[in-house]
Amino acid sequence: MKRILVTGGAGFIGSHLCERLLRDGNEVICLDNYYTGSKKNIVHLLNNPWFEMVRHDIIMPFYSEIDEIYNLACPASPVHYQHNPIKTVKTSVMGAINMLGLAKRKRAKILQASTSEVYGSPQIHPQNEEYWGHVNPVGERSCYDEGKRCAETLFMDYHIQNNVRIKIARIFNTYGPRMQLDDGRVVSNFIIQALRGEDITVNGDGSQTRCFQYVTDLVEALVRTMDTPEEFTGPVNIGNPDELSVLSLAEKIIDMTGTASGIVFQTARGDDPVKRNPDVTLAKKVLGGWESSIGLDEGLERTIRYFKEQL
Repeated sequence: MKRILVTGGAGFIGSHLCERLLRDGNEVICLDNYYTGSKKNIVHLLNNPWFEMVRHDIIMPFYSEIDEIYNLACPASPVHYQHNPIKTVKTSVMGAINMLGLAKRKRAKILQASTSEVYGSPQIHPQNEEYWGHVNPVGERSCYDEGKRCAETLFMDYHIQNNVRIKIARIFNTYGPRMQLDDGRVVSNFIIQALRGEDITVNGDGSQTRCFQYVTDLVEALVRTMDTPEEFTGPVNIGNPDELSVLSLAEKIIDMTGTASGIVFQTARGDDPVKRNPDVTLAKKVLGGWESSIGLDEGLERTIRYFKEQL
């Protein structure tokens, strides 16, 4: 049994990860300040004697006896991370420093939940781990993009200078149950609008492409990344390479929900990437042949069912 700390553990992805780690026979400490996480996501775990919930902001130091750390704490949707951009940068940078310091003191292994946003608006397609990115350092998304890039730098420097055992996972678009109703990302936005019979709002002309992976596929990849040999640090892309346009996603959700909603086009968001697609060659190689197993239709059916219950 390992004692594992999950920062952001009451969030969308974090709560699924906590469940998985408990199911694997570990003791789990869930750390969250509920900025975007919710106690509802983990309330069903509170009676588990191997689960501990701690309300804490990782901008402040945290001390505990642990074997592994999954650092997921940070608002991940544009609506939330742009609401308080200074807070977003602090969470990524100061949070990384505090968690790396804890890992150093306890000789623990630590995984950074990074993001495809480190590639910015990419000039190569698909994006592989060797690509340095094309990021605006002073744009609307910079607080998140550059915060995550700096966190990756800190992780690598702690590894080189202090021999901290690190893993860096670059997460591409993920969806599934426990996304917030006001999450602000396309899958949740489109499903909520469709279920409410509202027009679906598409930013730009909808030709921008994304790739969507179901949350349990991501969790499986994160666990496998943590368990890779110690000489492997990453970064490694984790995503579903099946690409489709945002407009196609809207049309698919309209069809699956049976709504009478129309589609309305809005002004494109600043620095919104035109294309986003992971090269997962490395992930398949180092994660034991891992690849997304839940198809988009199946994943959307589960997510639509979840949001119906919430509404």
